[in-house]
Amino acid sequence: MKKILIPILLAMASVASAQSLTLKWSTDSLLRVPESVLYDAGRNVLYVANIDGAPDGKDGEGFISQVATDGKIKNLKWVTGLDAPKGLGMYKNNLYVADLTRVVVIDIATGKISKTIEAPGAVFLNDITVDSKGIVYVSDTRGGKIYRITNGAIEVYLEQEDLMGVNGLLVIKDGLYVLNFAAGSSYKLTADKKLTKIGETAQGADGVVAVGNGDYIVSNWHGAIYYVKATGEATKILDTTEAKIGAADIDYNQKTKMLYVPTFFKNTIMAYELKLN
Repeated sequence: MKKILIPILLAMASVASAQSLTLKWSTDSLLRVPESVLYDAGRNVLYVANIDGAPDGKDGEGFISQVATDGKIKNLKWVTGLDAPKGLGMYKNNLYVADLTRVVVIDIATGKISKTIEAPGAVFLNDITVDSKGIVYVSDTRGGKIYRITNGAIEVYLEQEDLMGVNGLLVIKDGLYVLNFAAGSSYKLTADKKLTKIGETAQGADGVVAVGNGDYIVSNWHGAIYYVKATGEATKILDTTEAKIGAADIDYNQKTKMLYVPTFFKNTIMAYELKLN
C-alpha cells in the first residue's frame, strides 16, 4: 500500500470550499483499470471492478478485487472471467456487476458467479444501483437506456433522448438520481418516470453518492470531485485532472465520511476523508 501524502497531492485535495477532502491512503498500483468501487459495510471490505482491457471489449480479462478499508489489497483477482466490468451494486448476499451487455451476479459468500443476465439491446452497460427491495437499475451509456431487474427478470425501464450518455445512478427516496456523462448534467427521475434536470457539473460526470444530509458527491471521470447540494448547486472540492489521476465510479462511507475513488488508468483506489466545514 502506498501512503501518498506528497504535498502536491494534498494541495490538489484542498480546493477552496465549505467542504474539503483530505487524502488518507492509496492502494498499490496492482489494480488494472479500476472503474468502480463499492463498500460492503457488513463485511467491512471494498469491491473493485477492474476492466483490464478495452472498456468495450468482450475479452474475459476483467475481474473483481477485494480491498481492505486501510487500502491493502486482500484478493486481487477474487472473481475473474468478466469482460469490461464497471458499476457495482449489492443486495444481501449478491454482488451485481455491469459487464458491458450483461449483468453478472456474484454470490459473495463463495466468490462464484451464480448468474448472468443478458440485457436485450444493450450497448455499454455502466452503472448500477439497487433499492431496498432488491430491484436493480442499470445504465446503458451508449444505448441511452436504463434497465430494471426485478426477481431476476430484466426489462428496459426507460429510453429517451435525454438518456444518451447516461452514466451514474443512485436510488433516492422518491426515484433515481441520474448523471449524464456526455452533458455533465444531473437529473431526478421520479417513480412515474418524469426526468427533470436539477443541475450541472462538467462533461465526464461518472459516479454519484449520497452524503446523508440531502446532498451528494459527484465524480468526474477526468479527475474532479464535486459537492452537490440538494438544490443542484455544485462546488468542485477536488481536481486531479492536471496530474492525470482519474475519478471514476466512487463510493462513500457515511459513518466514517470516507470517499473511495477509482483512478482508472492510474490503477489505484484513493481514499479521502470528507470534512463539512
